[in-house]
Amino acid sequence: MSLAPRAVLVHRTTEYEELVARHGTHGQAAFFLRSRGRDIEEVAERHHRTRRALTEVTAAIPLTWRQTRLERTDLDRFLFAPEDVVVVVGQDGLVANVAKYLSGQPVVGIDTDPGRNPGVLVRHRPADARTLLPSVLATATGVTELTMVEAVADDTQRLLALNEIYLGAAGHQTARYRLSLDDDRGAVEAQASSGVLVGTGTGASGWLRSVWQDRGGTGPRLPAPTENRLVWFVREAWPSPATGTSLVAGELGAGGGLTLTVESERLIAFGDGIESDAVELTWGQRVRVGVGGERLRLVD
Repeated sequence: MSLAPRAVLVHRTTEYEELVARHGTHGQAAFFLRSRGRDIEEVAERHHRTRRALTEVTAAIPLTWRQTRLERTDLDRFLFAPEDVVVVVGQDGLVANVAKYLSGQPVVGIDTDPGRNPGVLVRHRPADARTLLPSVLATATGVTELTMVEAVADDTQRLLALNEIYLGAAGHQTARYRLSLDDDRGAVEAQASSGVLVGTGTGASGWLRSVWQDRGGTGPRLPAPTENRLVWFVREAWPSPATGTSLVAGELGAGGGLTLTVESERLIAFGDGIESDAVELTWGQRVRVGVGGERLRLVD
């Protein structure tokens, strides 16, 4: 007998909740914000809007389904099951936060603050949940499969990300490493830089695009979110007698990869801006980055 679907509602603590937890009361939080030229009513209204959205989405879950709520800080301790339907209630970034922990489960993105969020990944409104959720598991339901990026170290540490993976020194100071490519050139170069960024088409609307624009829009063409291709950039490569700057940007296809051999005491790799969940790398270790084997299945 198969298990009933389980709706996993992923959300995050609101700014208002964080302020009240830090300052003790609504009044103290209001005083703190007022001293910095902000009004707590605007923050509180966003909080209430998020809570109303959670309530509305919870009420829309089919009665035959199981359900649970999951706060963002608990993602790394939660075990997702194959029968889960993941409902992200919040911002686009929250979808990226949860993506690395999934293995094919459908994801429904609910935008709690339309107009403030870009809505690239949270494509639906809370009111849509009543008709959308019962049909999620139907074969006719449209799903967009978004490419992910994966880093695998030689000690089997693995990191998966929806937007981008950063490899470099903690604090973004100078990192020393040897960069090599799996392409026909077989190029290898010792480098000193502020890190290497490897990302997907989904990430091309954020950090990657910023680096690309800083270079005048030159270099590799940014991919589309569903395209099985990555782009990479070396940030602020430093030329010296021992380090070069000839390999500073490129693209990686489905079979290609980029390998870093660490030549610093400690480097890290983290995905989607979550530096607290980083892979630690020491002198002589190798880490290979390429197109991930998993894809995020985002419900249209």
